[in-house]
Amino acid sequence: MHFGLTDDQTALSDAVRSFARKELADGALDRAHASEFPWDVARQLSEMGLMGITVPEADGGVGGSLMDAVLAIQELALVCPKSADIVQAGNFGPIRTFAEYASNAQKDRWLPKLLSGQMLISLGMSEPDAGSAVTELKTSAREEGEHVVVNGSKVFSTHSPTAELFLIYVRFGPGTGNIGSVLVERGTPGFTVGQPSRFLSGEEWSPLYFEDCRIPRENVLLGPGGFKKQIAGFNVERIGNAARALALGRHAYEVARQHVTDRTQFGKPLCEFQGLQWKFAEMAVRLDAAQLLLYRAASGADDGLPSAYDTTVAKLACNEAGFHVANEAMQAMGAYGYSTESLVEYCVKRTRGWMIAGGSIEILKNRIAEHVFERRFDQRA
Repeated sequence: MHFGLTDDQTALSDAVRSFARKELADGALDRAHASEFPWDVARQLSEMGLMGITVPEADGGVGGSLMDAVLAIQELALVCPKSADIVQAGNFGPIRTFAEYASNAQKDRWLPKLLSGQMLISLGMSEPDAGSAVTELKTSAREEGEHVVVNGSKVFSTHSPTAELFLIYVRFGPGTGNIGSVLVERGTPGFTVGQPSRFLSGEEWSPLYFEDCRIPRENVLLGPGGFKKQIAGFNVERIGNAARALALGRHAYEVARQHVTDRTQFGKPLCEFQGLQWKFAEMAVRLDAAQLLLYRAASGADDGLPSAYDTTVAKLACNEAGFHVANEAMQAMGAYGYSTESLVEYCVKRTRGWMIAGGSIEILKNRIAEHVFERRFDQRA
């Protein structure tokens, strides 16, 4: 299957590439190492139409495709990897689930600020005792009249130190069939955002605590029975994860390729040593193979939601390719690649994290095996 770009997609890629080189090249290194969210860039990207690419025009978005969003991430990451995170936040993850299933009233209230780069939404899914086994979550939601009372805690939520709105997976009762989700605003009584912790990549997250947190009933996003819809929406998150992993691997690859072309040792450029030639040949193959699988998943989306299998395969391929290539690029550059004066070490740390986030590579292999053998394998004791 050939994944050639349409004229419109080529024009989009060209426009994003030009914008990134003109507006984002300067300061890319500082942005990558800063813990603060770059709100100024978020507003610029919104003005460029890169927030809400996949959201229908009727809801204030662009009405584009998942492929359009993937292309935007790729072009931005080649210039400013941190800016690719902003496009991720504006198109994938919780904002995509929100845009897919929120009521008109919920969209009118929060979507304009989310799409204009003025507000972030964070996903509260993982818990201290429910990571990969997300169906074992304990955070509860109890209906009381016109309110819902939430109790529990969440960990490892992206953008949680900064977000103003939180999409929280909750349990309305026993069993998977009673899992749903609610929307909780920062500052709601009974809701506490804990002190930030830091990942290896420098990205920060805060624990979320709910103690008799009362929210209006209209803040329920998906009630009992909503789990399958939420996971379908989460497949879109995996597309964004895969796109960034691959894009940062390619960023490191390009930096290292230029380095070994220019740097001379033992009287000749590094690229003339066969050991490095083979490294870059293998890196190129991994990048191209993962790219095709990512394009298959993004272009094959049905009504905006991609195939679970295609998405799982793409994430696994892109996670492994992105990290392998970034790590090899760092090795090829030696101390220059290991230094924080280069974005290559940043790419290594970020791509390593995405092998865990959004479904670890081990869980992805489990899902792929189930497709291979056409049966479910229960991982529980």
